[in-house]
Amino acid sequence: MASNEENLRRSGIVLPELPAPAGLYRPGIRVGDMIYTSGQLPLVGGKLIEPGGKGSVSFEREEEATIAARTAALNAIAVLRSVAGTLDAVANIVKLTVYVSSAEGFTNQHKVANGASELIGEVFGDTGQHVRSAIGVKVLPLDASVEIEMVANCPRY
Repeated sequence: MASNEENLRRSGIVLPELPAPAGLYRPGIRVGDMIYTSGQLPLVGGKLIEPGGKGSVSFEREEEATIAARTAALNAIAVLRSVAGTLDAVANIVKLTVYVSSAEGFTNQHKVANGASELIGEVFGDTGQHVRSAIGVKVLPLDASVEIEMVANCPRY
């Protein structure tokens, strides 16, 4: 069975540099065997992948938001690695919370969240099976379409 780090390499996924916190908080913290990430936005190189914000997700923007969810999850995985030291320390991903800035009437938050869940499956395989909440909200920081929080069980490696 491949390790999480091997899965990452084989998939060709490159973890980004940690996004700088936009406030007075830490990107991730360990409490016992659990690691909690702060909310992660779809940032690449410190900028939203959605130029100009674009904010609310509609049915027409669902595919774009799904890609944004994958990007935000990639940032959350980078935070996990920075706190755990290695992704091989991750025993399992426990919980994923996906906030989707939703236009009036948009009800496919769960489909947007699949972008993040699929990435987690690629990297962590069976240990990536998690519980999840997909929540529609009016607005997110920087007018992002999605924000993701992750909780992982990471016994000391």
